[in-house]
Amino acid sequence: MSEISGRRASMLRQWPLLVPQDLHGRVYDGFLSLQDKDFRLRIILPSDLQLKNAKIQCSWPLKNALQGYEPILKQRLQQSSHLPSFMMELKTILEAALKNTNALQIPPAPQYYSCLVKDIEELGWDKLSFVDTDFSTIQLKVEDSSGREHLITLRFTARYPNEAPDCSVDLPVPFSISWTPKSSLCNIVNQVEATLESLKDFWDTLDEIDKKTWVLEPEKPTRSSTMRRIALGSNVSITIDLDPRHPTMLPECYFLGADHVVNPLREKLNCNIDLWDPENGLLQNLKDVLEIDFPLRSNLEKADFSMDCGICYSYRLESAIPDQVCDDPRCGQPFHQACLYEWLRGLPSSRQSFNVMYGECPYCNKPITLKLSTKRS
Repeated sequence: MSEISGRRASMLRQWPLLVPQDLHGRVYDGFLSLQDKDFRLRIILPSDLQLKNAKIQCSWPLKNALQGYEPILKQRLQQSSHLPSFMMELKTILEAALKNTNALQIPPAPQYYSCLVKDIEELGWDKLSFVDTDFSTIQLKVEDSSGREHLITLRFTARYPNEAPDCSVDLPVPFSISWTPKSSLCNIVNQVEATLESLKDFWDTLDEIDKKTWVLEPEKPTRSSTMRRIALGSNVSITIDLDPRHPTMLPECYFLGADHVVNPLREKLNCNIDLWDPENGLLQNLKDVLEIDFPLRSNLEKADFSMDCGICYSYRLESAIPDQVCDDPRCGQPFHQACLYEWLRGLPSSRQSFNVMYGECPYCNKPITLKLSTKRS
C-alpha cells in the first residue's frame, strides 16, 4: 500500500484539482487548469494500474481542444511509466493544441487584405483561378514554356506577409519557396516558373509517350507522376519510371506478360543497352533498344488488348490490376494475383514450394505458376 499511497500523494501534490475517487487510486476526477481555463476529465485505471489500459473521459471543451491529437495522446499513454508523468505529457500536448487553436483564431490584421489584393493586382487577376470567401486560400494558374497549365495553391496565415504562405504545386520533385517579409506573390510565381522550366524535358518526354503510345496506367496521370505502363501487344506491357531530372536516361523498366513473350524483350534490353543515346528522345531509345514499334490506341480495339482478369472478369480489383499471365502461347490469359491464388488454393492438385504455387490455368488447364512475392521482375 505504500507505493499506492506514494503515487496518490504525488498526484495530489502536482495535480490538486484531480481528486482520487477510491482508496486504491484507480479513479481520478477533477480538472486540468491551463491558460486560465479549467478542463474537466476523469481517469479510470484497470485493477493492475497499467496506464496502457486506462480510460480517459474528457469533457466536451477538452475533447474539442485535443481533436487531432488523439494518436499522440494514445502513444504517450502507452509509454508513460505512471500517472503523474502522463499528466505532464497531457499538459504539454494540451498547451500545443491550445497554441495552434489560438493561432488559427487570430483575426487577420487590416493590412492583410490590402497587401494580398495588391499582390494579386501586381500579378494580374487573370492568373487567379480560385479564392475562398475569407481570402485565406487562393489558386494561381501559370503556364510553362510548352503551354502546359499548372496550379499553385497558397494557404495564408493571419501574419501574411510577415509569414510565408503554405505553397503546394503538383510536381515530381520536392519544392519549397524562399520567403522574406518583403516577398510577394510574384516572387512565388517566379520560383515556381523556374522549377517548371527545369522540368520541361521531363514533361515533354511524357507528353510524347502519352501521344504516341497506348498508355494503360495511370489512366489520368498527374503532373507529379513519373510512371507509365505502356502496351506492347496482346497481354504484354512495359512499365517505365523516369528520373524527373534526367528524363532521357535509361529509366527503370519492368515487363508484364507471359514468359515466352517477355523473356526475348528482356534479352534485347540487356543486349542493346549500349545503343541507348541520351541525346535522343526516350521513346526513340526504347524503340531502338527493344527493336519494336509501339502500338497506338487509335489503331487498336480494346479486344486487341484484353486485360480483364479471367477469374473475376474485371480489370481492377480494388487498386490491383491483372499482373499474372498464363505462359501457354495459345492462352496468355491474365489474372489478378489474389484471384489466381484463391483459385490455385482451391484445387486439390495444386502444390506450393516456398513462395511459388503450382497448378492449372483456369482457362486452358495447362500448368501455371504463381510467385507469391510482390516483387516485379
